[in-house]
Amino acid sequence: MKNLSELTDFYYKVLFPTLKKLEEDRKHLRYRIILIGSVYTFIVAMLIILFKELFFQSFDALAFVGVVYIGIGGFIYKILTKDYTEEFKNKIISPMINEIDSNLNYSPTLHVSQHLFKKSKLFTSKIDRMGGNDFVKGKIDEVSIEFSDIHAEKKHKDSKGRTSWSTIFKGLFIVCEFNKHFTGQTVVLPDTAQNSFGNIIGNWLQSNNINRDELVKMDNSEFEKEFVVYSDNQIEARYILTPLLMEKLLTFKKRSKHPVYISFINESIHIAIEYNKDLFEPSIFHSLLDYKIAMEYVQTLHLAIGIIQELKLNQKLWSKQ
Repeated sequence: MKNLSELTDFYYKVLFPTLKKLEEDRKHLRYRIILIGSVYTFIVAMLIILFKELFFQSFDALAFVGVVYIGIGGFIYKILTKDYTEEFKNKIISPMINEIDSNLNYSPTLHVSQHLFKKSKLFTSKIDRMGGNDFVKGKIDEVSIEFSDIHAEKKHKDSKGRTSWSTIFKGLFIVCEFNKHFTGQTVVLPDTAQNSFGNIIGNWLQSNNINRDELVKMDNSEFEKEFVVYSDNQIEARYILTPLLMEKLLTFKKRSKHPVYISFINESIHIAIEYNKDLFEPSIFHSLLDYKIAMEYVQTLHLAIGIIQELKLNQKLWSKQ
């Protein structure tokens, strides 16, 4: 598997002619979006002024106009960016994935199944709607891996029957084969309780989480500051989370720079990294040649695929039972 430096060189050296062409396309697209967006906003503003008595009679009417404006605006934006997005993914993201490892298959419009996402037990809320894209699947060092962007949502209805949606998770979801068949279920979550309320109250909240199995206290104080562990098998949880693996999970969390959720169920490790945005969408309002933009694509791909080497999943730490 290519390292980060090699992948960066590939992005700038091999893909550079394509990037320059896409950069010109991006500038033209940005101009079109600004122009059409300005005309669209002007038309909506004129309609509001012409029918102000109707729109301003109640807050609900005005809110409805706002929702329609955003909805149609988003639809127009998707139509305008569709071809450019497809070209970017086919000519930049796909070759980068193939450069990392030729055994990986990339499908821009698919995502990890809802079944696998639910199976991870990382989120307890009922999932009413799930979407995603940029699906990668294959084997690295004989270890099966699949990942994609995921957006899982929950539906709500107010007293007037109006529907709204809240995000359960939005980010990168990774599933890797592990070298051990787990008899129990162990979940490792960001430690928000102790970080928000302190050790005493935070520990009480953790211990009384009715949606989770038994709290597992670990010996690594730094790990305890970052994560909270729940399992229906205390012995197996400690067997899985060795001192070495805890250190590696801490390193992985620092590298990702975002909240990380992990679970060990059956023969798989599930990892969810919360980004709250689509990771592999092309930049429209910033140059593709900008180093910071380029590194976001390169580092995210390398982080996702490098999890196998990062956590040493290709080493037979335990025999499968």
